[in-house]
Amino acid sequence: MNVRCSTTPKGEMLTDMKTEFQWDNINWKTVYEHVNRLQTRITKAVKQKKWHLVKRLQYLLTHSFYAKLLAVRRVTQNIGKRTAGVDGVKWLTSEVKMNAVLTLSDKKYKAKPLRRVYIRKFDRKEKRPISIPTMYDRAMQALYALALSPVAETLADTKSFGFRIYRSTQDACEQAFHCLSRKNSAQWILEGDIKGCFDNINHNWLLANISMDKSILKQFLKAGFIYNRQLFPTERGTPQGGVISPILANSTLDGIGAIIDEKYHQRDKEKRYRNLRKVNFVRYADDLFVTADTRETAEEIREILRQFLKERGLELSEEKTRITHIDDGFDFLGWNFRKYKGKLLIKPSKKSIDKVTQTIGDIIKDAKAWTQEELIARLNPVITGWSNYHQSVVSSEIFHRIDDKIWNMLWRWAKRRHNNPWKSKKWIIKRYWHKEGTRNWVFSSEGKNLKLLADTKIVRHTSLKLNMNPYLDKGYFETRRNRLRIRRMSRQGEAIGL
Repeated sequence: MNVRCSTTPKGEMLTDMKTEFQWDNINWKTVYEHVNRLQTRITKAVKQKKWHLVKRLQYLLTHSFYAKLLAVRRVTQNIGKRTAGVDGVKWLTSEVKMNAVLTLSDKKYKAKPLRRVYIRKFDRKEKRPISIPTMYDRAMQALYALALSPVAETLADTKSFGFRIYRSTQDACEQAFHCLSRKNSAQWILEGDIKGCFDNINHNWLLANISMDKSILKQFLKAGFIYNRQLFPTERGTPQGGVISPILANSTLDGIGAIIDEKYHQRDKEKRYRNLRKVNFVRYADDLFVTADTRETAEEIREILRQFLKERGLELSEEKTRITHIDDGFDFLGWNFRKYKGKLLIKPSKKSIDKVTQTIGDIIKDAKAWTQEELIARLNPVITGWSNYHQSVVSSEIFHRIDDKIWNMLWRWAKRRHNNPWKSKKWIIKRYWHKEGTRNWVFSSEGKNLKLLADTKIVRHTSLKLNMNPYLDKGYFETRRNRLRIRRMSRQGEAIGL
């Protein structure tokens, strides 16, 4: 795919591109490769601290036709592609997407206000504000995120795992295991909770420290939002719902690891690593914890975090930030970490168990008039997703327990559907549960079976090499991803008897 450059006037060039390219015929492999080459060059320039070169390469990337294609593709393929901003515009057809690519420009760019909506949290008591940009503003954010991501990845804390390429919650869990599993590991944990992280970041700090076009960044930050037909200014924070917001939030929090390393991690005369106070730091987005040898050390670290966050307009939540002993356990990313007689066990947290049980219960309650096939189709993705998330920790007993709860909910569902005196329990069982192989109680219909959590094999997650960069070490991440996929598929095959 060749792009015509330009001795022709701009209008003619855009016309030529429009006739030459069709959205459905674009070679996306070529697009990814071209953008990735520029991102790799940016990464190398950041490592060499050649900031003028970084700025020039970012300019090339944000004005690249390939990058614009990728930006539009990102916002038209994600989960919010049918959610419009304040202008009501959606990019759903190939022609509209191509036109969006050709008109995407930073010249005289002015971001439109965000559409503010509120969604309930799991506890149903609080609501989380979500700010929805227009499709055009989303594409602009995606475009500049492509240029900012190599900088953010290169400068990021090595033990930060949220909203980062090729990193996951399972990687954070594995790092936590390494920090806490040994007999002589730290006994005290500082659980850090940042109060309204996305909503309170200082704009002046972002404009002074984020390596991107300041005028564009200011448009993203100062766009304002509309709620109940009123326009409100945005004086701080980066909106939840913005494409570039996770990168900005991560960049704001990066640096905690370096401060902790400088204060508590030392090397002796023989250059051997020393961490005498057993201080280790793990962060996933705005959820974090720090280990320590004593409560006093943990309290000292809490003050360091407070000072760090204060400069960025943030603060620790007094209610949710606590210091815990490992024997009492703590929750992190849906897991509970606790030592039993000196042995660390990681299990799904009570909150996570309650949440999935409630979700499944709500689906079954809504299924009064559904067919059995429809109910199975709705439940299986929830069961599969939750069991896959927890398959790398000590979950076997909990999987069986939740399966029992699901069976009881389904039994009540089946009895309600046939609450007639002439429909016996035996008839109901024969109607909805069948024998398959060695199992007598398979909830199935028309060849579709309800999945059991207990069929999920426990698979230890492979540790991540923390010093690897996704733009410089692609081979490592591709190999690791393939190994993880093969490992999971083989375990799934064992589970179903293949």
